[in-house]
Amino acid sequence: MGETLGETGEFGLIARVTTGRTYGPSVLLGPGDDAAVVAAPDGRVVATTDVLVEGRHFRLDWSAPYDVGRKAAAQNLADLAAMGARGVALLVGLGAPAGFPVADAEELAQGLADEAAVVGAYVVGGDVVASDAVFLAVTALGTLDGRAPVTRSGAREGDVLVVAGFLGGAAAGLAALRAGRTDLAAVSAQRVPEPPYDAGVALAEAGATSMIDVSDGLTGDLGHVAAASGVGFEVDVAALPWHPAVAEAAEALGVDPVEWVLGGGEDHALVATLPAPVAGWTVVGRAVAEPGIRWLGVGAVPASYDHFA
Repeated sequence: MGETLGETGEFGLIARVTTGRTYGPSVLLGPGDDAAVVAAPDGRVVATTDVLVEGRHFRLDWSAPYDVGRKAAAQNLADLAAMGARGVALLVGLGAPAGFPVADAEELAQGLADEAAVVGAYVVGGDVVASDAVFLAVTALGTLDGRAPVTRSGAREGDVLVVAGFLGGAAAGLAALRAGRTDLAAVSAQRVPEPPYDAGVALAEAGATSMIDVSDGLTGDLGHVAAASGVGFEVDVAALPWHPAVAEAAEALGVDPVEWVLGGGEDHALVATLPAPVAGWTVVGRAVAEPGIRWLGVGAVPASYDHFA
């Protein structure tokens, strides 16, 4: 197994995952003090946090520690993108048993750093604690670069609905893992999502009136926008961007792929409303005055994920 956390200790691990790392100009003071110092150019910081618990959000017999690190960073950075912000820094809390291999902790740290680097962000600090189960608590900090934040509450009747990224891949991958079908391409989408980070800023600059990260499933997340904005939606299900791996998994597992596309989360696609169609974005629906969501072209609609359901 190699060296464990119990053998290397808290500060030994911190030294191993921070020594030699370099940081960009947005990080004024990195790890090593009681807190990091990060530049906030326009005087505002966009902040979000998520917790991932082994057995609930990931399984280390299904995903490598590196992939878990990538996934933990991605879901936080996608939340920033949904506000029209770009990521700047991550703070990470790691809980693990004393017997957890140091090599696995280093892989987790590298995955976090590599995913942060996709958007030009850095891991600037955090904490390590002993725990019965492995968990990651990640806080992401971002900047709006002078723009107003794009919230869930700005959609208005007549706005068009667009989706950036793909839907259903992560849910299909989870179903494949549960069925032992690690040969299916969708497994990669579950292990390491690929959020459309750049689309968040692009949609904000295009005049998006509302936006949300699809983390728990389109049916529920679009419902949050509808409730916050006081509108309803009509959605053309046939126009939604399915993940390329969904069809293969659906055929192999004998599942209706609409279940994954509408009810599955963790792809971290971005759903936004715009006052009018904009070149480069496919319209998949529109906001209407009547409350509720009408899913055109399907019958029964799956529910989204709920942590306590």
